[in-house]
Amino acid sequence: MHFQVVIKILGILLIMFSAAHLAPILVSMIYIDGNALPFLISFVVTLFTGLLLWAPVRKVKRDLRYRDGFLVVVLFWTVLASFGALPFMLSAHHSLSLTDAFFESMSGLTTTGGTILTKLDELPHSTLFYRQQLQWLGGMGIVVLAVAIMPMLGIGGMQLFRAETPGPMKDTKLTPRITESAKALWYIYVGLTSICALSYYLAGMTVFDAICHAFSTVAIGGFSTHDQSIGFFDNAAVEAVAMVFMLLAAANFSLHFLAWRSRSLLPYLRNTEYGYMFLVLFVAAIILLAGLAYSGVYPDTYSSVRMGLFHLVSVLTTTGYTSGGFAWWPGALPVLLILLSFMGGCAGSTAGGIKVMRIELLYKQVRREIVRLVHPNAVLSIKHGGKAVSDRIIATVTAFFCTYIFCYALIGFALCLVGLDGVTAFSAAAACLNNLGPGLEQVANNYASINDAAKWILAFAMLLGRLELFTLLVLFTTTFWRD
Repeated sequence: MHFQVVIKILGILLIMFSAAHLAPILVSMIYIDGNALPFLISFVVTLFTGLLLWAPVRKVKRDLRYRDGFLVVVLFWTVLASFGALPFMLSAHHSLSLTDAFFESMSGLTTTGGTILTKLDELPHSTLFYRQQLQWLGGMGIVVLAVAIMPMLGIGGMQLFRAETPGPMKDTKLTPRITESAKALWYIYVGLTSICALSYYLAGMTVFDAICHAFSTVAIGGFSTHDQSIGFFDNAAVEAVAMVFMLLAAANFSLHFLAWRSRSLLPYLRNTEYGYMFLVLFVAAIILLAGLAYSGVYPDTYSSVRMGLFHLVSVLTTTGYTSGGFAWWPGALPVLLILLSFMGGCAGSTAGGIKVMRIELLYKQVRREIVRLVHPNAVLSIKHGGKAVSDRIIATVTAFFCTYIFCYALIGFALCLVGLDGVTAFSAAAACLNNLGPGLEQVANNYASINDAAKWILAFAMLLGRLELFTLLVLFTTTFWRD
């Protein structure tokens, strides 16, 4: 383990992250909300700490190994969330406790969207902007941004990219060079965000709301500048824009790259994973809309379709926006949505959950085993996108799924042990592990009412889900630390 290299990278990343406190200062000056000082202090503290870590080891030059990459990613997300919590603690407008501030920061950076803050409409513009910015930075991953400038560090970036990028096939690159791949991801990310912001503005949002919601939509985060979330606008056009960009952000970002390079929509149409996601969306929409119509939740068909589809897309992509809420829906409909969040979006997207590709491969594995019962000697291969998938990947996916469900059950039981009721506990566990945000019962609107022990457990669940289990769990094994 090259600890000096790890410390050097961590210092540089903290120096980079300190810049995230500057934009809210500008917003505070524009709107004159009197909330610039907490961000200025946070900037100085974060920058100074980063320099303190980097300076003693700035001349160290060694290759970054895979184990080093895992440690950097986990340490950075933990440390980043800690420093990201400073403005929430220092501001006189809300002055959150350490637990609440860390929870809010971790929720933003992991794009979970579960919030402690209430009365958002009364908060300073700078705080609202900062929350949305945290999600935007966390959406693609601040580490991928660092990979894009790794040549100036003199350190290879593939190890960090493998540890950070979501999905079962992490060796796939958009371009031959990893730094170019990271840059391509960010160009696409910034481009989508800009188009989304413009679309929101044309749909009726203010410039501030359009930018803030574009941040959280493309990041599939779910934070909003209003307590009523998207429901504040009561605008079908705004909801339509949100649905379109949630679905775009839930696609593998390599599809956007290929579509842009080929100037064609064929990459989307030919991608089996994206097709599976829309198939699940279609089937779930039929069940959900039939349930809403039968129960008479809304006064007319238009309202049922509008609210049903919006919440379905929001939860399936693990964004977590609401427009009137879904926790109060009758019967099993809220549970259906929570279960759908386990699938999430495509691998290589900003969505949470298990990912569509893994669900697809698990389905094909089950189907293969059923066929083998009838034809024991048949040689059957599992294909994805017309190409055979190795048994190693199938084994990894199966292990990931089993571990994911085990972690979910363990987190749910732990929340019950610290005093939450069953529905709140297991829905909160699902919402945070899947990086969704809203749950049921006590956590349907926010997480302010639950106890501190539950918040720390859920903060861990957010990180576990964001780093897709193994990147974090590997640090708890003796093999990882053994030379």
